[in-house]
Amino acid sequence: MMAYEDLSKKIIAGVGGKDNVKSVVHCTTRLRFKLKDESATHTDELKDTDGVITVVQSGGQYQVVIGNEVADVYETLIRVGGFADGGSVPDDYEDGEKMSIFDRFIDLISGIFTPMLGVLCAAGMIKGFVAMFVAFNWLSENSGTYKILYSIGDGFFYFLPIVLGLTAAKKFHVDQFVGMAIGMALCYPSIVALNSSKTVLSTLFSGSIFESQIHATFLGIPVVMMSYTSSVIPIILAVWFASKVQAFAKRIVPTVVKTFLVPFITLLIAVPITFLIIGPVASWLSDGISTVCVAIYNFSPIVAGLVMGAFWQVFVIFGVHWGFVAVMMANLASQGFDPILGLSLAASFAQTGVVLGILLQTKNQKTRGIALPAFISGIFGVTEPAIYGLTLPRKRPFILSCVAASIGGGIIGFAGTKMYMMGGMGLFSIPAAINSKTGVDGSVYGLIIAMAIAAVLGFALQMLFGYKSVDSNDKQTKVVETAATADPVMAGGVSVETTPTGAATKVEPNVTYNAATKLSSPETGQIIPLSEVKDEVFSSGAMGKGVAIEPTDGVLYAPADGEVALVFPTGHAVGLNTTDGAEILMHIGMDTVELEGKGFETLVQKGETVKAGQPLVKFDIEAIKAAGYPVTTPMVVTNSKNYHDVKLAFPAATEVNATEPLLQLN
Repeated sequence: MMAYEDLSKKIIAGVGGKDNVKSVVHCTTRLRFKLKDESATHTDELKDTDGVITVVQSGGQYQVVIGNEVADVYETLIRVGGFADGGSVPDDYEDGEKMSIFDRFIDLISGIFTPMLGVLCAAGMIKGFVAMFVAFNWLSENSGTYKILYSIGDGFFYFLPIVLGLTAAKKFHVDQFVGMAIGMALCYPSIVALNSSKTVLSTLFSGSIFESQIHATFLGIPVVMMSYTSSVIPIILAVWFASKVQAFAKRIVPTVVKTFLVPFITLLIAVPITFLIIGPVASWLSDGISTVCVAIYNFSPIVAGLVMGAFWQVFVIFGVHWGFVAVMMANLASQGFDPILGLSLAASFAQTGVVLGILLQTKNQKTRGIALPAFISGIFGVTEPAIYGLTLPRKRPFILSCVAASIGGGIIGFAGTKMYMMGGMGLFSIPAAINSKTGVDGSVYGLIIAMAIAAVLGFALQMLFGYKSVDSNDKQTKVVETAATADPVMAGGVSVETTPTGAATKVEPNVTYNAATKLSSPETGQIIPLSEVKDEVFSSGAMGKGVAIEPTDGVLYAPADGEVALVFPTGHAVGLNTTDGAEILMHIGMDTVELEGKGFETLVQKGETVKAGQPLVKFDIEAIKAAGYPVTTPMVVTNSKNYHDVKLAFPAATEVNATEPLLQLN
C-alpha cells in the first residue's frame, strides 16, 4: 500500500499536480487523465518512474500505463489526490475544449464506456458461457439454473440504456438520476410492448427505407416506436439533449425550488422529445452505421480481417479502438451480431506469442520480470503491458506482432466469425462468438484456429527475426548495470564529480545541466522551508526543489525574465520559463482552486513575455483566508534535475521582500 501511495504522489506531481487534473478514470491497464494543460506535465520523469510502464498522449487523454495493478493504483491515487466523484475535479472547463472533433468523439465514447467496462465484459462472459453450456447440452433452456445465469448476463444488456444513462450523465454533467430515469423510460415494459403492438394507427414514410407503423401518439403527435432495450446511441443523444434542457432550467428556476423543479422540467421535456425525435433518428443513424460497416465487411471479409488485425494494436495505442466498440454495440442492437470487432481477436495472441519469444531470448532479469506477467495477461486479452513494456520500445517485435495479427484477422474473416454479445477478452472472448441458435460451428472453430496460428506465428517470427532487437536492448541495459556495479563512483547508476571548489556533487546520467542563475522572491513575506508546506506534493519535493513564502502583500511578481508557460483559469497558479532555462511553478495557497477564481486577478496571459519584478497576479489575502484556505505560496523549480543544487541565496534569512534575491540555482 505504501508503494502505491508513493507512486500515486509521483503520478500526481508528474501530471502537473492535482490542480491540473480535470478528471481521471482507469481501464484495464492505464490511468486516463483529462488535464487542463498538458504542457504542465513532466512526461519524461513519469516514464522513468518505477511502476509506470509508459505515458501515452492521445484522444484528448493523458494516459499513464500501469499494467495489471492499475485498479489498486487508481484507488490509492483517488484517495491520495483527494479526487471526488470517481476521479472528477470541479472546474470551469467544458468537455472537449482545445480538442479536435475526432479527439472529442474518442473522449466521449471512452468516457461513457470505461466506467462500466469491467461489468460489461463480465456480463458478456456469463452470457457467452451459458450459451456454450446449452450448445454442449450441459444445460437446458427450460432449467432454472439456465434462466438465472442467463438473466445475469442478458439483464445487463437488456437494461443497458439505464446504465448508459448514468455514465453519459456523468460525462455531460447531468443529474445522474435524471440520466437513469431517461434510460428507464426507454426500457419501460409498456413502451417495449408498443413496439410489437398489433394496433396500427397509421403508417409514416410509406415506400421509403424509413417506413414506420404508428402504434401510439403523444398529444396527438405520431410516435415512431423503436426497440430501445440494449441500444446505445439513442440514450447517449437523449442525455446530451437533457444536459441542454437542465442548463436552461437551472437559469430560470429559483434556487429555493431547484432541487425538484430542475429535474421535473428536464424529464418532462427530454423524454417526450426523445420518443418523438431523438430516438427514431438515433435508431436510424445506428442502423445506417451498422449497414455501412457490414457492407465493407461483406465486400471482402478476408481483406477486412487482414487490415483490422494489422492495425488493431495501433488503434489501441492511440485509443481509437473505442470507436469500434461503439460500432459493435450498434450492430448488436440492430442486427443481433457484429462481424467487425471479432476480426481483432487474434491480435492479443500474436502479441503474446512475440512476448513468449522475448521471454525465452532475453537474459536480462528486468525484461524477464516484465515479460512473464505480460505473457499471462496477454492470454486474457490485456496487451498493454506487452506493447508498452516490451514490443513497442524494441520496434521490430511490435511490427512482427502486427504481421501475425493480420494473418489471424484474415483467417477470422475467412471463417465468417461473428460476435453475438459483448464478451470478455482473449480466451474469454470465444463464448461470445457462439450463436445460441446454431451452437459451436465452423466460425467458432475458425476463431480458435486463428488465435492459435497468430500466437504460433508471432512466436516463430520473433525467434527468427526479432532476436537482434532483444539482444541489443538487453546489452545496453547490461552495460549500464555493469558500470554501476563495477565503479563505486557510478553506484546506483549515478555518478559523482568534484566541483572546482572541491564539493562533491551528484550528477545524473544523461542530464544536461543549466548555467547557474538566481531567482528573486515572487512575494513579500516570511520564508518557509518547502518541507513544511501542508501539501505532500510540494513538501515531498515531487514537483521539484524550492521554497515557500507566507505572503503579507497580495501581489505575485515574476522572479526572473521569461515567458509565461502556464496560467490557471482560477488565477491561483502561474508557470514561468525563465530566459536562463529554469522552469518555475508558483502556487498561491493550498486547494485554492476550489475558490474558482474568487479573490484572484490575473494580470498576464500564457505565452506573454515578462520581466523580473513584473506583477503576475493580485490576490485578496483576507478573502482567501476567510474562505478557509491558507495563502502559503510554494515556488518550485520543476526542472530541478537540471541543476546541481537549488538553495536559498541567503540561508540565514527568514523574511524577504518581493523582487529581492531568494534562490540560487547552481
